Amino acid sequence: MATARAKTSDRKTARPSNPTAMDRVKLARDAKRPHLKDFIANVFDDFEELHGDRLVNDDRGLVGGFASLGGFNVLVLGHNKGETVEENMASNFGMANPDGYRKAMRLAKLAERFRNPVVTFVDTPGAYPGREAEERGQAEAIAKSLEFFAALRTPVVVVVTGEGGSGGALAIAVGDRVLMMENAVYSVISPEGCAGILWRDGSKAPEAAEALKITAPDLLKLGAIDEIVPEPAGGAQKNRKAACSAVKKAVLAALKDLAGMPVDELVERRYARLRAMGDFY
Repeated sequence: MATARAKTSDRKTARPSNPTAMDRVKLARDAKRPHLKDFIANVFDDFEELHGDRLVNDDRGLVGGFASLGGFNVLVLGHNKGETVEENMASNFGMANPDGYRKAMRLAKLAERFRNPVVTFVDTPGAYPGREAEERGQAEAIAKSLEFFAALRTPVVVVVTGEGGSGGALAIAVGDRVLMMENAVYSVISPEGCAGILWRDGSKAPEAAEALKITAPDLLKLGAIDEIVPEPAGGAQKNRKAACSAVKKAVLAALKDLAGMPVDELVERRYARLRAMGDFY
């Protein structure tokens, strides 16, 4: 089954150019790429945002709310980098606090209660590393989120749209279908961070990017994702609406595929998928 998906995805995403891993990192970080609000506006209808974790505050780095898509009522969750400098600052450039992950779990529990699928959008350098975040239990919130989404009794579709950075990304990336935009990246560490640790030389980031296998084609081959969503020539920032349209088509297809699956089988398959991560033989 995975092989069939891989062949289909390879065929869909063939491109004449051959960008390097670092080229894709730069595209993934491009400030003009579609942000969460672009996907909400162009993929879904009737979005209604819900706020707060009911414990501390309303983290603007992770936004969630209910919407409709092609006959499905869904919960939309996503990292919110913001577009203007003011929005960037308010949302910590998409780096969520523990409050954001606890909000995500609170809303996902509502989705489970009403049998609504969950669609998550991943685009973050990583979880917010500030002192207050650590004091409020950043690591615990991420770990709890992983456990929570692994057992959630409703379909979960994940879309990595830009940067998929470390645990901050993974916390809302446990799903039944993991889609990844063509020029997105997904990794345990940034290329610069990896180069600094291995060689104490940030200029070797391009070498680290290649070695980390963080691009969509690499991750598809490794089985870490299910499908690559094609982007317009030159990257999603060249035509946001076209990029959003491609994401909409892929998400809707995934939702239709998962809709008829019994809940027990859905959760069992998701667990088996997680257990198989890293088994390349």
